[in-house]
Amino acid sequence: MAKILIIDDEKSIRKTLREILEYEKYYVDEAPDGIEGLALIKKEKYDIVLCDIKMPKMDGIELLEKVMEFSADTSLVMISGHGNIETAVEAVKKGAFDFIAKPLDLNRLLVTIRNAMDKSTLVTETKALKKKINKTFEMIGESKAIIQIQEMIERVAPTDARVLITGGNGSGKELVARWLHEKSNRASASLIEVNCAAIPSELIESELFGHEKGAFTSAINQRKGKFEQADGGTLFLDEIGDMSLSAQAKVLRALQENKITRVGGEKELKVNVRVIAATNKDLQKEIANGNFREDLYHRLSVILIHVPSLNERKEDVPLLAEHFLKLISEDYGMPPKVFTQDAIKELQKNNWTGNVREFRNVIERLILLCDKQITDKDVIAYARPLNKSL
Repeated sequence: MAKILIIDDEKSIRKTLREILEYEKYYVDEAPDGIEGLALIKKEKYDIVLCDIKMPKMDGIELLEKVMEFSADTSLVMISGHGNIETAVEAVKKGAFDFIAKPLDLNRLLVTIRNAMDKSTLVTETKALKKKINKTFEMIGESKAIIQIQEMIERVAPTDARVLITGGNGSGKELVARWLHEKSNRASASLIEVNCAAIPSELIESELFGHEKGAFTSAINQRKGKFEQADGGTLFLDEIGDMSLSAQAKVLRALQENKITRVGGEKELKVNVRVIAATNKDLQKEIANGNFREDLYHRLSVILIHVPSLNERKEDVPLLAEHFLKLISEDYGMPPKVFTQDAIKELQKNNWTGNVREFRNVIERLILLCDKQITDKDVIAYARPLNKSL
């Protein structure tokens, strides 16, 4: 049941609002002034606060300012018999959800409350989703290599330095890129990802720089590319070692000049983008073989971060196992299971060619197929099930 707090110095208004809101199945508290109302807000979690503006001891605008300092998500609806446009604008600017003048239009009030409830629900769901995403993208490990990467991220993230991340498939390069963005000054803007290996070479330039209408047969509309979409934020070029040489030349120019030109266009567009790149290839060998531009390599590799394979940091296996066990069990709504010590040792013996990605899949398989306790025999049976037929 949604909780609403009414703050008004007129007892008759509090009584009327309480009766209406309780009839609508809301739980209602009330306070006769701003000071008592503020104390209740600090003590309880209210979905909506209906607050008069003209009150003794502390007026509504002052209460609004104080509430916004410690609970900016609280939906405050300001009500006043002395309202005017200036007061309403001031209240909304300072964080109020809405402003309603007295005498109250009850239909308008109920609609406003429903809208505020929708906002409150959306805020709660967004917080839960962000919490889940942050759990999913946690960097798990206490090995020397992981600690060094975490320290590097803390140092480099607040700058605009370009970063080249190297490592095998499934080792966690995207995770490093995400944390570089989340801890940067650009975190409020977008992180735009481009998988250069997944886009055909003839389309990569259009994907990165956009195109004008009519630039090629299927270009029926103008389209913004990833550089424009990431303006003010971060562009993550994953598997950049697979990018065509012609696209590499354009990326180099974009990095040098902070300008791009859409395919089929002539106008130069300024972009403010931090570029993070990643690859599972040895770019020095690719340069020697003529597949990658050396000047682009030096532009991208201001900071180099190498993500080790899981086989190189098997001391992190117990922590990773417990992390994925909890995460996956929550996703499936299942009670968490327990690894025996022998099961953990067996997991550490495995050759994890697919790195953390493969490891997560195996943990999920064990959760689904095993009993409450996961043993070393379970790991042998299910971690590499194809071995039985070999």
